[in-house]
Amino acid sequence: MRHEIGSAAGMLKPLLVPLLGCVALSLAHAAADNPLLTPSDLQFGYPRFDLIRDEHFRPAYDAAMAENLREIDAIAADPAAPTFANTIEALERAGFALERLERLFGGLNSTNTNPALQAVEQEMAPRLAAHADAVLLNPALFARIDALHARRAELGLDPESLRALERTHTGFVRSGARLGGAEQARLRALNSELATLETTFAQNLLKETNASALLVATRAELAGWSEGAITAAAEAAKAAGHEGQFLLRLVNTTGQTPLAALTDRGVRERLFRASVARGSRGGEFDNTAIVARLARLRAERAALLGYANHAAFILDDQTARTTEAVDTLLRRLAPAAVANARREAVDLQALLSADHPGAALAPWDWAFYAEKVRAQKYAFDESQLRPYFELHRVLNDGVFHAATKLYGITFRPRTDLPRYHPDTTVYEVLDTDGSPLALLIIDAYARPSKRGGAWANAYVAQSGLRGTRPVIGFHLNVPPPPAGEPTLLTFDEVNTAFHEFGHNLHALFSAVRYPRFAGTAVPRDFVEFPSQVNEMWTTWPEILAHYAKHHRTGEPLPADLVAKIEAAAKFNQGFATTEYLAAALLDQAWHRVTVATAPAAHEVPVFEKQALIDAGIDFAPVPPRYRSTYFNHIFSGGYEAGYYSYIWAEVLDADTVAWFKRNGGLQRANGDRFRSMLLSRGGSAEAMELYRAFRGGAPELQPLLDRRGLGATAPAVN
Repeated sequence: MRHEIGSAAGMLKPLLVPLLGCVALSLAHAAADNPLLTPSDLQFGYPRFDLIRDEHFRPAYDAAMAENLREIDAIAADPAAPTFANTIEALERAGFALERLERLFGGLNSTNTNPALQAVEQEMAPRLAAHADAVLLNPALFARIDALHARRAELGLDPESLRALERTHTGFVRSGARLGGAEQARLRALNSELATLETTFAQNLLKETNASALLVATRAELAGWSEGAITAAAEAAKAAGHEGQFLLRLVNTTGQTPLAALTDRGVRERLFRASVARGSRGGEFDNTAIVARLARLRAERAALLGYANHAAFILDDQTARTTEAVDTLLRRLAPAAVANARREAVDLQALLSADHPGAALAPWDWAFYAEKVRAQKYAFDESQLRPYFELHRVLNDGVFHAATKLYGITFRPRTDLPRYHPDTTVYEVLDTDGSPLALLIIDAYARPSKRGGAWANAYVAQSGLRGTRPVIGFHLNVPPPPAGEPTLLTFDEVNTAFHEFGHNLHALFSAVRYPRFAGTAVPRDFVEFPSQVNEMWTTWPEILAHYAKHHRTGEPLPADLVAKIEAAAKFNQGFATTEYLAAALLDQAWHRVTVATAPAAHEVPVFEKQALIDAGIDFAPVPPRYRSTYFNHIFSGGYEAGYYSYIWAEVLDADTVAWFKRNGGLQRANGDRFRSMLLSRGGSAEAMELYRAFRGGAPELQPLLDRRGLGATAPAVN
């Protein structure tokens, strides 16, 4: 559940906004000295990373937004009667320069930020929100859209064009186009403040995560950790000015990787407490007041738009549709998940008591003793796998190889294209006939300038209307190895690589006309479905045998270890499901508040605690995967009221995996069907209609329950 799909240009995030005192430069004039305002001359519009400088972004935003407003004014003021071509299609063509700029800035600011880019982000967030409102609240423009929508049945549109009209109309209505003048003025103010707060939250979190890295004085305190990891920690400490010590950098989740290996319980506790304290320790990076303010303002905006709360507003435009539907799934799974976790805790407590008589199982103990139980029950621990999971082999002989077998696509390194960071590599993706299909940027390593987590994004999205092809990014946060050493992955990191490439497949197979539907531009609770399906190839025997080879000897992963992986597949699922559901339910709690019930800043910890109790998922040894003050997904990442999406999509994923297995598994016919009927369609049709057409019926819940060891039989999900 640690994955996310990035959406440069904001996918569902408003773009567009009046520039106070801005000179209306033409793009042609401004582009003379600014590469950001000229379409790249490289293949598929691949960005000119070699020419771009930080100082180019502010003037580029000024010019691109001014140009976009001129485009919008021309559409709104067109004296001709509104037609699909002069209104909807014109809107789809408009704003290309701004979208290109937003995608590029979003990508660079996420992967290799610096104070200059962060200052641009902080300045531009409210201006872009205002720009979006200038378009979405334009009465003349909406009048044209509304008139077309009223007679849509008479227009003779093809299905994708009809959907473009309907989704455009829905987007304007949901953005406040039907509100009165005073209400729209308040909406503009809300959107501006929300954009600023969301940006500040994310920037605070990155700075706090870097500042919270745990400094350890002696090598002895790191007993149990691998030599490679200890060496890397020593190098990190030296780079930070603490030569002779060891620096343990934090990842974005509550749980930290070293907790599974460190034998020193005191160090484990220090590391855990550093993790959960992020954003709530006071000082300049504290996010507590921001969390409270965001919840209140989102509630106010939802009420203004006619919804009971922000969750109701978000879900009305997702496949789930209602808060009741989400509750039905989450609250059905929660009791079984917690019961499983409590059973797992009994075994862990027994081992802890043997080492520390009288000690109660704590969150910083779970991963450490879970590995011991795994070793006892299955005679295997995760460290046995790492020598067989070298990063480049996993990507080339695993992730790419699976895509070649299933879809017939191939990959060719491109060393001639510029890179934004030395750690990145670029591939050209070739279609089944050998023709170029997309460009793919691989960025696997963690660094202080890169946000946490793993994600995919598009620098250029496919569109038949615009004649564009995909340029996409693939991002992990794997700790860099010591100099000269191979990058050895955990099994979880391998699975994450397959997951993120599933998002890439969704983007590179896109074959839609309108850019609004390209690739991953689907409901949030559907976007994780294709990526989770792609995880099935991680352990598919033919694929696993092809990439899981010892990094020194080339020997394949031993059959007994493969068997142990399969046997241990449901191990610790009580913990994994509980920590995820706790975060998903916490997200729902924050976005079910009203203006009257939203907590004040000092009440945030109490609100969080009570939300978990009310949901029946408050189990101290298993904290939520994210606590509120570092829950970037929902307070800055676009997943607000949508973190349930992972488990919602996993219902479809587990059902689809069962379909693949029934139909022969890794076969081109299956891949071609998945590509043509689902991946290529993006958001050009209703998500569940695409699913049911591919699957041949409604999904069933039982495969998910079986996968997670939650038992019980279940009906189909509509």
